[in-house]
Amino acid sequence: MIDTHSHIYAEEFDADRVETLQRAWDRGVEALLLPDIDSQSRERMFDLAKEYPTKCLPMAGLHPTSVNDNPRWQEELDMVEGLLREPPMRLYGVGEIGLDLYWSQEFYKIQREVLHAQLELALQYRLPVVIHTRSAYKEMLDAVATYRGRGLRGVFHAFADSVDTAEKLSKMGDFVFGIGGVVTFKNSGLDRVVSELPTELLLLETDCPYLTPVPHRGKRNESAYVEFVCRKIAELHNTSAEQIDIITTATAKRMFNIEG
Repeated sequence: MIDTHSHIYAEEFDADRVETLQRAWDRGVEALLLPDIDSQSRERMFDLAKEYPTKCLPMAGLHPTSVNDNPRWQEELDMVEGLLREPPMRLYGVGEIGLDLYWSQEFYKIQREVLHAQLELALQYRLPVVIHTRSAYKEMLDAVATYRGRGLRGVFHAFADSVDTAEKLSKMGDFVFGIGGVVTFKNSGLDRVVSELPTELLLLETDCPYLTPVPHRGKRNESAYVEFVCRKIAELHNTSAEQIDIITTATAKRMFNIEG
């Protein structure tokens, strides 16, 4: 399995990061993709990637909520461009980028500008994108539609909208959908969506330390728990967890050009 969205470099893991990583390896997780947030946590991400160069795979990007009420957002965006131009190590994608209107719509125009700038960077450097969308799927559809036919590719992280939205997005580029712990929540409705999407369009993720799946909901999430997401998707598609593992791992390796 590959956890395609892990914030295991976050402070929540400072006390037991090595043990947490070992639990993931022991459960069959062969790699973690590390989405970037902003300059406040980037050094921690790179340090972890240096320590585990074949297992912890970093990206570069500016998260939409890091744009909100941030007078330095242009400087932050310039940092991302600089990292992509002269990467300190191999970068596996441009992310975590996107639109998040859950907390406020006040910063939408700036978020949109930053999103488009990073989508252009992804095309320029031929990297996949990892897109965060919260309370903004209509706006995201409008944004991505402008890139139809230009070769944009990537994953919609923590996908939480309809089958119709997924189908529309998949026609605009080479896109797949990150599925995490929410699919195990009893009343989320995501299970119905996932059951209708082809398994070839799905990726496993945790978004740890957030969105912990059942049976550990309410506790800190960790990459080892991606197995519960895998099992749930297998149940929804009436197949084995081993088969979902094979399919999603192959999709992740293709999308992020992971060797092995």
